[in-house]
Amino acid sequence: MIHYDQQLQLLQQQSAQKQRTESKLKELYAQREELSTRVQEFRKNKLDEQADVDQLEGRSLTAFFYAVVGKKDEKLDKEREEAYAARVKYDVALRELSAVEQDIQQSEAELNKLSGCEQQYEKLLKDKAESIKALGHQAGIEIFQSEERMAYLTSQVKEIQEALQAGETALNITNSILSSLDGAEGWGTWDLFGGGLISDLAKHGHLDEAQKQVEYLQVQLRRFKTELTDVTVNADIQISIDGFLSFADYFFDGLFADWAVLDKINQSQTQVQNTKYQIERVVNRLNIMLHSTDKELENERIRLNDLIVETTI
Repeated sequence: MIHYDQQLQLLQQQSAQKQRTESKLKELYAQREELSTRVQEFRKNKLDEQADVDQLEGRSLTAFFYAVVGKKDEKLDKEREEAYAARVKYDVALRELSAVEQDIQQSEAELNKLSGCEQQYEKLLKDKAESIKALGHQAGIEIFQSEERMAYLTSQVKEIQEALQAGETALNITNSILSSLDGAEGWGTWDLFGGGLISDLAKHGHLDEAQKQVEYLQVQLRRFKTELTDVTVNADIQISIDGFLSFADYFFDGLFADWAVLDKINQSQTQVQNTKYQIERVVNRLNIMLHSTDKELENERIRLNDLIVETTI
C-alpha cells in the first residue's frame, strides 16, 4: 500500500502541476497577443517620431519655417526627445515579448513532459477507491479523503510560494530603481548650486541605471501576473495587478523631455513608490493566504495521523 500511495502522491503532484502550467500558458498566450500588437504600434510610432526629426534636420519647409522664427533648435530638441522616448518604449515592449516567448517555450516543454499524468492518476485513484471499499473500513474512506485534501492544499501552498517569489523579486527591483533615482536627485540638487560637468554625468549615470531597471521590472511584473493566474485574490488587488502592465508606458511618457529637471525626477520617484505600494499590497495578501493555507495543511496532517492511529486493521 505504501508503494501504491507513493505513486498516487507523485501523480497528484504532476496533475496539479499540469493544471497550473495550462493556466499559465493561457495567460502567456494572451500576453503574447497583446504585446505583439503593442510592438507593432510602438514600431510605427518610433518610425513616425524619427521621421519628424529627419524632416527638421533636412531641407524641408517645416525646417525652414522654424529656422525663420528662430525656434528650430528648440523644436529639434523636442522632436529628438520624443523620438528617443518612442525608441525606448519600443525596445521595452520588444524585450517583454521576447521574455514571454521564452516563458511559453519553457511551459510548453514542461506540459509535454506531464502528458498523460492525469489519466494515470484517475486510474490509480479508482483502483485505490475500490480497494478501500472492498475492505469495508469507514476510516479508510476518511483517510482517502484526507489525503486528497492534503494534496490540494500542498498544491495551493506551492502556487502561493511561486507567486510570492515573483512579487518579492519585483519589490527588490523597485528598491533598486528608487536607489538610482535618489542618487540622481542628489546630484540634481548639487546641479542647482553649480555642480558642473561631473555632477551632470553622475546624475545621468543614475538615470540610465534607473531606465535599465524599469525595463527589467516590466518583464518581472508580467511574470508576477502570470504566477498569480491560479491564486485567488480580492477584486481590488486584481485591479492593481492588471495595472502593473502599463507601468513602463507611464514611466517613460514625457520623462525624457526633462531628465535633468529635478521635479521630473521627483515625479518618477512618486510613481515608482506607488507601484511599489501596489506590489506590497499583493505580496502582503499572499503572505496572509500562505499562513492560512499552511495552518490548514498542518491541521489536516494531524487529522490524518489521528485517523491512521485510530484505525484497526
